[in-house]
Amino acid sequence: MKKSLVIILLVLATAALVEPSTAVAAGQPVPAGQAAPTQKKGPEIKDPAEYNAYVNAFQQTNPAQKAQALEAFLQTYPNSVMKEDALVQLMAAYQQAGEAQKTIDAANRVLQVNPNNVRALALLTYNARAAASQGGPQMQQYLQQAQQYGERGLQALHNMTKPDGMSDADFTRFHNETSAIFEGAVGFAALQQKDYATAQKDMRQAVSEESQPNIADIYPLATADLEAKPMNPEGFWFIVKASQLAQGAGQAQILEYGHKKYIRYHGSEQGWNELVDSAKASQSIMPPAGFTVAAAPPPPSPAEQAAELVKSKNPTQMSFAEWELVLSSGNQQAADTVWNAIKDKAVKLGANVISASATKVQLAGSDDDIEAKKADIDLTIAKPLPARLVPQVGSLMTFQGTVSSYTPNPFMMTMTDGILLDKNGNPVSTGAPVHHTPTHKKQ
Repeated sequence: MKKSLVIILLVLATAALVEPSTAVAAGQPVPAGQAAPTQKKGPEIKDPAEYNAYVNAFQQTNPAQKAQALEAFLQTYPNSVMKEDALVQLMAAYQQAGEAQKTIDAANRVLQVNPNNVRALALLTYNARAAASQGGPQMQQYLQQAQQYGERGLQALHNMTKPDGMSDADFTRFHNETSAIFEGAVGFAALQQKDYATAQKDMRQAVSEESQPNIADIYPLATADLEAKPMNPEGFWFIVKASQLAQGAGQAQILEYGHKKYIRYHGSEQGWNELVDSAKASQSIMPPAGFTVAAAPPPPSPAEQAAELVKSKNPTQMSFAEWELVLSSGNQQAADTVWNAIKDKAVKLGANVISASATKVQLAGSDDDIEAKKADIDLTIAKPLPARLVPQVGSLMTFQGTVSSYTPNPFMMTMTDGILLDKNGNPVSTGAPVHHTPTHKKQ
């Protein structure tokens, strides 16, 4: 996942806005050279040595040194009232220092103290989703973790109150960014499971809450919209936005995917270029109110197609696939018209062999049935074929047969008096080859 670490660092750094004041005890002396933190309600350190150790660790500006000081504090004061806060600061310090595994370990240590710590859940959710995005044999495991952490995070965030000392603006920003991480992970996991409804809901919420456009959420949202049945045309807007954020060849590939989906949904590419220009010019990631794309009119039903076909074409000039369409359409009037024209008539056809014996051949005559390797013709041979003429399965067989009967669903036409034809349309002789006795010249 190419999501910037700026967001997760912001989530962790927000903790630093209020933590020092939490440690202040009433009347606690302030070490020389340090500004007095603002008093507020919360856990208080009573021991001056413990207080000084905490403040000293907190005020370190070098991430590696801060992590070292916090580890020392936690080792010296394992039961401190500030343990959870110190672990959150440790998690942030390791993240800023680029210590990935130590960051994850610190997050898990936070959850041991408080299973509902939103910052730790956000980091673990982000990490699990990033790992799942890389694929590999552990992808499903990481997807499950991302979904579970995301759902836990959303519940914890729902129950979270604004910490004392945090401004309303900072809390709103923190709430939106962490919610986007949780919603994005839950939606991403749902998308991989082809649960498009859940993916659409959670990814759309994530995209709407993010302070910066993020292709890691916008592209999955577009995919969830465009792959769903029925399709959500807002996905066309998001796919254009995703292409804008993509790098290199990815831009054209994403846009081409959207273009193909658009033609299939709309019935033509009319309006596509205008949509692309409009989405690219907009400063908003979300589509404007009332945005939609008109769906192509539904194709005519088989019964309607049958009626139109009978009206425009003589049944004796129709292909076998057209006979099948009409006879299986449910339009009895059209079916009767075709059947009365071909019943008991000898016809010449070419079809793929599904199975064959000396007296019976099962064939596929329509393109769909050929592709599915499913028989739609049952042909009885007039005169048993010698072994050398029995057609091979999968081969194209040209024959003449008399139309006898049919069943509409599943479609099967029964034909009798079958005769093999050669490439010129002439009957193939099934007689035994003539053996000539060799003659000898007189000496």
